[in-house]
Amino acid sequence: QVQLVESGGGLVQAGDSLRLSCAASGRTLSMMGWFRQAPGKEREFVAAIARSGSYTKYADSVKGRFTISRDNAKNTVYLQMNSLKPEDTAVYYCAVDEKNYTPSSDYVEYDYWGQGTQVTVSS
Repeated sequence: QVQLVESGGGLVQAGDSLRLSCAASGRTLSMMGWFRQAPGKEREFVAAIARSGSYTKYADSVKGRFTISRDNAKNTVYLQMNSLKPEDTAVYYCAVDEKNYTPSSDYVEYDYWGQGTQVTVSS
């Protein structure tokens, strides 16, 4: 039904920037978000954006550094990551929530997930 493909990850130094993208196939999506998971850690909410793009939500740990945006015509969501820190190192996943129309930080609300893209920030 819906497939998500993340890209843009890589190895960077602390303070650098990366821009992740997530291209979705299938029908128009309601809400999209980004989560991340480091080895031995549980999946952590990063950011989410409503379909219109007017409502966004960020984890406190990334607020002011990361920016989520979307292009509905392309069914694509982006995550601009600035001032990266070693603690940002994780596999980043994009996800789709077809149930809600406002940003949600609860991963169980999301219906579809991408395979993830690795982000590694060296100190």
